[in-house]
Amino acid sequence: MTSWRASRVAAALLATVGLAALALPALGQKAPESILPSGFGDPLPAPTPAPAPAGAPTPAAPPPADLLPPSVQQAAAADALANATDPLAEEGEANTAIAYDMPPEAQRNPAFVGPLGRADGGFGPNAWGRADGVFLSRLMRGTRAPVASRWASITLRRALLSRTPAPIGVDGADWVAERAWLLLRMGEADPARMLVAGIDSGKYTPKLYEIAMQAALANADPAALCPVVEPGSAYGKTVSWDLTRAMCAALQAEPGPAGAIIDATRRSGRARGIDLLLAEKVVGAGVNGRRAVNIQWDGVNQLTAWRFGLAGATGVAVPEPLIASVGPHVRAWQARLPMLEPAARVGSASWAATLGVFSAAAYADLYGAVLDSGDVGSAPVAVAEALSRAAAADEASARMTALRGLWDEAGDPRERFARLILTARAAAFIAPDRAFEDDAGRLIASMLTAGYDSTAARWGEIASRTGGDAWALLAVGAPSAAVPVTAARVRDYAGTLRGAETAKARFLIAALAGLGRLPAADAEALARDFDVPVGRQDNWTRAIDRAARARQPGTVALLAAVGMQTREWRAVPPAYLYHIVAALNAVGRAPEARMIAAEAITRA
Repeated sequence: MTSWRASRVAAALLATVGLAALALPALGQKAPESILPSGFGDPLPAPTPAPAPAGAPTPAAPPPADLLPPSVQQAAAADALANATDPLAEEGEANTAIAYDMPPEAQRNPAFVGPLGRADGGFGPNAWGRADGVFLSRLMRGTRAPVASRWASITLRRALLSRTPAPIGVDGADWVAERAWLLLRMGEADPARMLVAGIDSGKYTPKLYEIAMQAALANADPAALCPVVEPGSAYGKTVSWDLTRAMCAALQAEPGPAGAIIDATRRSGRARGIDLLLAEKVVGAGVNGRRAVNIQWDGVNQLTAWRFGLAGATGVAVPEPLIASVGPHVRAWQARLPMLEPAARVGSASWAATLGVFSAAAYADLYGAVLDSGDVGSAPVAVAEALSRAAAADEASARMTALRGLWDEAGDPRERFARLILTARAAAFIAPDRAFEDDAGRLIASMLTAGYDSTAARWGEIASRTGGDAWALLAVGAPSAAVPVTAARVRDYAGTLRGAETAKARFLIAALAGLGRLPAADAEALARDFDVPVGRQDNWTRAIDRAARARQPGTVALLAAVGMQTREWRAVPPAYLYHIVAALNAVGRAPEARMIAAEAITRA
């Protein structure tokens, strides 16, 4: 069954994560050579899938090309990035350690990095407990991101950003690198940069230098590398670091050295074409740069991290076919680039919202900026105007009409979910009214995409009477008993579903059992009757259950993402949802558990 694809991937990853070694793709080409650091280069060879039990289905179509190396099929040894060599590095002299001259009282502990404290929604100092750091690092590196669930991704982001001690067996800076690398693959460019910035430059490891460059490029912010460009060049000895030295010199009002590096690189042939031109354009944007560079994408058939980052830094638009050729996490990177006009970002912003990178408020605010731009008549402006009516019209009926229009015009399932996120704030201002009971399901679904669970619960009386998705969503999503939950109500709801929608009933049963909102006997009977094998065990279920018993919320969040390594909810086994919800509930993350459960019903 296709719904077990994610279970096969998760089980294979858990079974092989301790054994596999990373095979970094070679970057050297005929000429010109790649200027990206080790592990990030031009077209990757088709990866060899991880071992899976006989009969496991294969994906319907290969994913788009990625800017970052896929890792579930190429799970890495803990020091793979540190030991990787660049084919462009021709000099064999040893790297020289940079003296660390900050006074002790100003130094930050690299083993205790993260912007989120417990008061900010972080997971607390015991997020990883006594879990083995090498195992966690390999698990992170082996996770195919983005994952199916917006809320699972949000939960994992909170775990990765939590201010917690590095787990046993890993260097603090390397642990930051692993977290930042996973965040980048999730589309979380800003959080990745925040983590990297939490390490003092003198405490960088070779692995962190590599990830620092990727974080800077994902944020289209080459200036972020300037504080570490000299030690980075000493460690990396790659043309990418040389060109970074040129860009930083220009940004520091030293056009002479910057131009000299550019010219020397051009003469040596180590980089040329659009890669060199983009670096030269950044140099020209510096103080007294005096280099006018025109970027043409003719003949460029692949988007790399270098090209994305430097194009974004200089306000050069990347052609849509190139953006479409890479993974959806790059859409999320693009959506938050301030150098692009708001209207140019809204298409990517829908991806950022569904992946969990954009909050509902950030998504709606972007459309507010589109409305303020004065670009009359465009499709983004039309959406922005409808959203304004949905939020600010005087009459509730007018606001409701605008909401229906926004929901109904969305085409594919992902875009329909994005519209629910976009309208979450507007939906929250619709007071419960029997006149809108036919809209209750979508109103509640919209509110829960943003976590407005208490506001959604106000519709409990109407949802109890009308049933349907409104009742099912509040049965799992409300913070307390907003609707009656019985086995009979579950069976009644399941009886209204047809075809592919029957997956909603299975997700509902799994979520209610995981949340403990049904008596054990009723949950067992429903699971048996609707084929939700909550008792089935494999490597992944044992791992997440063990992490829950050990009260390791960070490990649980990571394993939840491992169990959802697919782009579509229909490929997530309902039994896996049961274990995810139960584990998160057990470690004190009940709100996230409920939102994941509600999302499952919304998107099934």
